[in-house]
Amino acid sequence: MKRNLFFTALLAGCFLSCAAKGETSSNQEVATNEGEASVVYFTKEITPEALVKIYEQLGVPPTGKVAVKISTGESEKSYPLSPDLIKDLVQKVDGTLVECNTLYTGNRHNGKVHRQAVAKRGYDKIAPVDIMDEDAQIAIAVNDSTWIHYDLVGANLPNYDYMINLAHFKGHQMGGFGGVLKNASIGVASSNGKAYIHSAGKVTEGWGQPESQDAFLESMAAAAQAVHNYFKQPGKDIVYINVMNNMSIDCDCNGNPSAPVLANMGILASTDPVALDQACVDLVFNHQSTEGDDSAPLVKRINQMHGTHTIDHAAKIGLGTKNYKIVSID
Repeated sequence: MKRNLFFTALLAGCFLSCAAKGETSSNQEVATNEGEASVVYFTKEITPEALVKIYEQLGVPPTGKVAVKISTGESEKSYPLSPDLIKDLVQKVDGTLVECNTLYTGNRHNGKVHRQAVAKRGYDKIAPVDIMDEDAQIAIAVNDSTWIHYDLVGANLPNYDYMINLAHFKGHQMGGFGGVLKNASIGVASSNGKAYIHSAGKVTEGWGQPESQDAFLESMAAAAQAVHNYFKQPGKDIVYINVMNNMSIDCDCNGNPSAPVLANMGILASTDPVALDQACVDLVFNHQSTEGDDSAPLVKRINQMHGTHTIDHAAKIGLGTKNYKIVSID
């Protein structure tokens, strides 16, 4: 924890120093964790221009047909990334917005109502939208078979050569938090695949969590690795972005979420999903709360659900590293 507290202090000090001098600098390295580290880019700006800029900083040009994995949100009260925020990036890469149906009955549990929700929120006005499991599902291989023995994903996944995992970082009522690991696992899983992950490999239909909470979290990590490996084949690739705004303790899958009480922090991006989610969690846990800017509820939610175990297990199975180097692009 001392290392992470040092990172927070150093990051804050850099921003204050630059602001005092009236400076803006590109690619300013502000912190390095011990050991071999993955680069995580950071901008405090949350704008369409900043989203494009941080994506370009990753240096992984799109190839072939591009999928942009987002959540379109469960209701008008939810806090998904808005079409206005993501439009420039999606159109720059000529991307298709991709989603899969939910397991629970709601506004996105089948193709028909899901498309109605997408249209109501305006996502279809900025790009084509593909509900990848609208007609069928396929199984892709997993490396870690501790709990799940395959990952059930939308049958349209093979149509894409490149994925931008564009996640809204926030809390989650079952996983503790939702970032790029959840967006790759539960997000890319078909409706049946979601049941399979939640049940830690026990069932592919209906709700249930017969195994422990940690078994569910470890299943998410395994499924995220399956999607990552799928896109690390020759001719394919995947990159990861977390937007830290509207950070309710509840997921965008909640139709009536708690109002955010934590101020927006910025956008972070990496080619390493483990390092990226770890950096975002560290920002939340080491945040110095003030009136109207309180991280305590989100920290409590993450701790209640043992949410950091997803990151720990993802690192353990080789999906990425928890060691990271923050590079500011402001």
